[in-house]
Amino acid sequence: MPQQQDEFIVERLKSNDLAAYDELYLKYFKLLCASAYFFLKSESDAKDLVQNLFMDIWDKKLYLHFHNDVKGYLLLAIKNRALNFIKKQKVQEKRANGFTMLCDTQENEAPDEDTQEKLRDKLNDMLSNMKGQKRAAITMVYFNDKKYSEAAEGMGIGVNSFKTHLKAAIKKLREGMNPKIN
Repeated sequence: MPQQQDEFIVERLKSNDLAAYDELYLKYFKLLCASAYFFLKSESDAKDLVQNLFMDIWDKKLYLHFHNDVKGYLLLAIKNRALNFIKKQKVQEKRANGFTMLCDTQENEAPDEDTQEKLRDKLNDMLSNMKGQKRAAITMVYFNDKKYSEAAEGMGIGVNSFKTHLKAAIKKLREGMNPKIN
């Protein structure tokens, strides 16, 4: 019976019935939030993810991909989005940690605010003085959150060439931030 209701809702969605969209939203919102929360352990992130899924269902007409099991489709979609969200967070964390390693003090203790500001200024100066593709590589990956393949395409070079520029840029920054490294 619920599957027949879902099929009816999908048919109405395909005829651009906004009331059917509302029914689908009300029927599955809480379930999808609970499912997303299971992975993310954050209520606000879970709600945001579900909201984005429902926006995509309408804007990108994802309902055209619904077949027999609407509930299964939605649960799988939210699971995949949650896992991608976690993966993206880990990548951003890794990049942030990589950048803070550039600024590590010798005693491995957290620098005070004044020292942090000086390190930030020094890093900004080094980045602004860096030329060409090294600077572009650092900017695209660490500031614009681009994947290597996206950044390489944006620069019009191959991924391996991109990695070479990025590696050279990071090495230059490390040497500049901690002159004892060579």
